[in-house]
Amino acid sequence: MPYIANTPDDRRKMLQSVGAPGVADLFDQIPSDVRFSSELDLPQAMSEIELRRHFANLANANTSGQQAACFIGAGIYDHYIPSTVPAVVGRSEFYTSYTPYQPEISQGTLQSIFEFQSLICRLTGLEVANASLYDGATALAEAALMASSITRRSQWLVSNCVNPAYRETLATYSWASEYELVEVGQSGVVTDIAELEKSIGDDTACVLIQNPNFFGSIEDIAKIKAAAQAKGALLVVSFDPISLGLMKTPGELGADIAVGEGQSLGLSMAFGGPLLGLFACKQQYMRQMPGRIVGATSDAEGKLAYVLTLQTREQHIRREKATSNICTNQGLCALAATVYLSTLGRSGLRRVAELCVEKSHYLADRIADLDGYKVLSGAPFFKEFVIKCPAPIAEINARLIENGLIGGLDLGKQYPEFADCMLLCVTEKRSRDEMDALVEGLRR
Repeated sequence: MPYIANTPDDRRKMLQSVGAPGVADLFDQIPSDVRFSSELDLPQAMSEIELRRHFANLANANTSGQQAACFIGAGIYDHYIPSTVPAVVGRSEFYTSYTPYQPEISQGTLQSIFEFQSLICRLTGLEVANASLYDGATALAEAALMASSITRRSQWLVSNCVNPAYRETLATYSWASEYELVEVGQSGVVTDIAELEKSIGDDTACVLIQNPNFFGSIEDIAKIKAAAQAKGALLVVSFDPISLGLMKTPGELGADIAVGEGQSLGLSMAFGGPLLGLFACKQQYMRQMPGRIVGATSDAEGKLAYVLTLQTREQHIRREKATSNICTNQGLCALAATVYLSTLGRSGLRRVAELCVEKSHYLADRIADLDGYKVLSGAPFFKEFVIKCPAPIAEINARLIENGLIGGLDLGKQYPEFADCMLLCVTEKRSRDEMDALVEGLRR
């Protein structure tokens, strides 16, 4: 049993054993100007019943997607999670497992990761996928680092239509790595391709595009690919995995590296995390890819076996030879995505994507008929679209939440040119009644 100092006498004995006159002396290595010296203002202890009641009251202060119809997306989406997902990921052999360093006792975990990689390859149309990264933002940043490693160039070109949170992460990576990050403006709700073509130079390592982009609009990837290729830059496409039920894969569109956020694939919104970074590339770039790859082989008896085939992280090899300092994979989240995709299959994923398109366009058409509102189109969109509103977004959303509706994202905070504009999202979960209720709420 560990020693626990519960009484003053216990604490005195503990301090004597380590040669410290008082508790404060245990922290004398911390500079006094940053050391907290006041008493902690903590409430009185509660019984278990009281504590449960207290936390229930705190939780009720939030409005969750289970209590209200959610029309906000912007990177985290309210998709339906089949019951097969929690049934599998809730098994103790999965949710308690750690990194499969010893393949002979980790075959189940290794197989699940291998299946995940195989599904991501099929989803993206590219030859190689890794065993997952932290989230979509870090996956995009890791792709930029990888592109610089491949091309030996130091400039990253990113569209302003890429998720602002992703661009913030890119800025952090570029600053730390001393690479140049250049943002390309937009034309309405899509990338300004003319500006992009002018911005690509001989030192551009990669062009980073999101498709569908942050506004839900479909980019002209063919033109962007041609512009990047003409200058020898790699094309990195950040994708919505649900959209690939209908759209051409990044591989078909010419992407050299494809990344994405896997939260839509069986993970709850969970107030923003944990998330799942998807990463795939052409086979010729495999050795520059971050993370790990699980491969299939045969054991000494000729039976199918799974092993960690490529481990280019610094925990496994010399730091100077590592492709990244990514230190783990989102194993449980990757398993959830694997179960989700296996449950839906090709036709199921396509149907989910169709419902997103059909329902989002139904809602956009209804809002376009409202006085004072305008749908900012100009490009085909998938499940998100922008509307201009006749009143401040905060005021509209406050009225909507009173009626059990979570409104859209206030775009003015990230895009000043879109003041009084809202980004709305419609997934397969939204019913006609919920969408009609939103329209009526906006009308009022």
